[in-house]
Amino acid sequence: MGNLVCFDTNPLDPETYKTDREACLNAVIREGAQALINQVLTALTLKSTADGVFAELPEPVTPLPREKAIPKPREPTKWELFAKKKGITDKPRDGKLVYDEEKQEWVPKWGYKGKNKEVENQWLVEIDDTKKTEDGDEVNPRKLSRDERKRNIKLNERQQKKNAQRSDAVLGAKKGGVEKRRK
Repeated sequence: MGNLVCFDTNPLDPETYKTDREACLNAVIREGAQALINQVLTALTLKSTADGVFAELPEPVTPLPREKAIPKPREPTKWELFAKKKGITDKPRDGKLVYDEEKQEWVPKWGYKGKNKEVENQWLVEIDDTKKTEDGDEVNPRKLSRDERKRNIKLNERQQKKNAQRSDAVLGAKKGGVEKRRK
């Protein structure tokens, strides 16, 4: 409808086509044009202006046949079935970037130049007078936050190793032998 095109897929009458080709084609063209005009006048919205009556055409759409059949929906995995049964849903991904008001730009949450290192990079840090180290020196807050971050990284690595060993043990029990993990 958007291109104002009409297609008649009905076969032509072979006898009238052989005897009077022009009359046969004119009749088919007249019927197609009449069907197209009827569609324009009944299905589309008409606007009346000083220049005349106009019909608003929809966006042109040309349906093309598919080369291959529509793919079948894939089977859910064991985890998807389990999660659906237990009511587990994906957590929303809130992105890797946060807006830094001071710099007026988007910065990573963690990692290189990340927002998590903001305490370490401050030019002025308040020191709590009540906190002292074992030696009696004052506590360095930058060093504390860095040490805490490094401690969390090491803890995460240890947990990853334990998980890898546990999964190797489970795989080994299933397959009858332990396979070494690639690093």
